[in-house]
Amino acid sequence: MDSSAAKVQDAITVHVPLTFAKRGGRKQVVLPDGTSSWEPPRARIDNTAVKAIARAFRWRNMLETGVHATIADIAMAEKINDSYASRVLRLTLLAPDIIEAILNGRQGPEVTLAALMKPFPVEWERQRSLFAAPIG
Repeated sequence: MDSSAAKVQDAITVHVPLTFAKRGGRKQVVLPDGTSSWEPPRARIDNTAVKAIARAFRWRNMLETGVHATIADIAMAEKINDSYASRVLRLTLLAPDIIEAILNGRQGPEVTLAALMKPFPVEWERQRSLFAAPIG
């Protein structure tokens, strides 16, 4: 028996049940339900959501201070669609704890920019049930 055949017989196969998911434009390892990792989950800051929230509050400030009179003015100045500007501005209506969770990277996996850009209820309690409680 040559050494290469012996190495193949001594091989060990390891099966790791995990999947990959995209979140915030990055790939993330997702463990199956009920399994624990070796360390507590680190904060995963979704930079796209954070930037959109920052942009929303900046635009709201521009409207409140009179820099721009309408959402259409903001859209024209930013060279974007009126509809997109409206959807981003709606992020200022999120419950403070949801915004804080997003900024700290403690939001649940269902809280993505795509999910936030869809219509959501104005009532904070309904938002919390829609986006689930923040983790951490």
